[in-house]
Amino acid sequence: MFIGIDHGTTAMRFAALFPDGKVLRLEIPRTDAAEMTQSQLISSMETAFGISSSDISLMAVTYSMGDGIKDIEDIATVKNRGVKSIEGAGKKTGGGGLVFDSIRSSAIPAVVIPGIHENSDTDSRLNIFSHSTSPEKIGIAYHAFALGFSDFVLSDISSNTVTVAVANGKLIGAIDACIFAPGLQHGPLDVQALRDVDAGKISANEAFVNSGVLKHTSFSDRHELIKAAEDGDSQAMLAMDSIALFAAMEIAGMQLLMKEYGSVGEVIIEGSVGEVPEVVKKIETHLDVKAHVLDRWSAAIGCAEIARDIHSGSSKILGLNVNFKNKR
Repeated sequence: MFIGIDHGTTAMRFAALFPDGKVLRLEIPRTDAAEMTQSQLISSMETAFGISSSDISLMAVTYSMGDGIKDIEDIATVKNRGVKSIEGAGKKTGGGGLVFDSIRSSAIPAVVIPGIHENSDTDSRLNIFSHSTSPEKIGIAYHAFALGFSDFVLSDISSNTVTVAVANGKLIGAIDACIFAPGLQHGPLDVQALRDVDAGKISANEAFVNSGVLKHTSFSDRHELIKAAEDGDSQAMLAMDSIALFAAMEIAGMQLLMKEYGSVGEVIIEGSVGEVPEVVKKIETHLDVKAHVLDRWSAAIGCAEIARDIHSGSSKILGLNVNFKNKR
């Protein structure tokens, strides 16, 4: 059997894919994972899935931005967990590092999924930015590919908004959270944020993690915002409308790139906000399309599917080279 791990913003998600196609799921908040020992983490996974570690043929792991590698690599050979640095954009809890180190220290065969960045073999025009997307988005994209989509634009909308383009089964580029469309919490730095950073009031990372639509509301989190929007609160509805508009604009931008590859692609939406029906409807209206919606487990399941297909002999995943030799 195969396991995929999604290094999410708020939680670590594990998906176990069995030979008969059955999928089991395990979610551990990142703060809880950070307090576990390595043996507790492995035991939690074995107990949740009713397996022994020796039953796992291969795991596919994501960690942070994945900008230290450009290919899919054996976890035993990856340096610094496959990242240049954990400093920069995002909240750090230590949970993801604990999970990564627990897998690497075990006898479980595992591969590490890269992010898309300036050294990636994607459309070089987008490599003007140092980072385009983190590894879990590749897991989502591969799950979409496994479902039968080969030309698509995928927008993952939650704490942040990240949009990925796949043409003819190959990743061609992505737009990261700090570049364009805001999410709930994270977003690009506007002029006032730059002024505040220059004035020493906040760090650039603090500005990034507080540049989503929530900053313009009185709500503290996604749950409060979505509930208020459902109840017709004007402030909440404006925030959700803003997310939908910017996500649609970002998707349209990636469709412009897709045209050069012979297709505008299907539109796929994922993420905690991407699952909100009203947000989906607004994006569909903006783009005049019918979108396909995936759930929040898509990244972990997609990573498990990557592990399965690498174990079966795949040498490329969405155009990414695979540097791994099966050990079991």
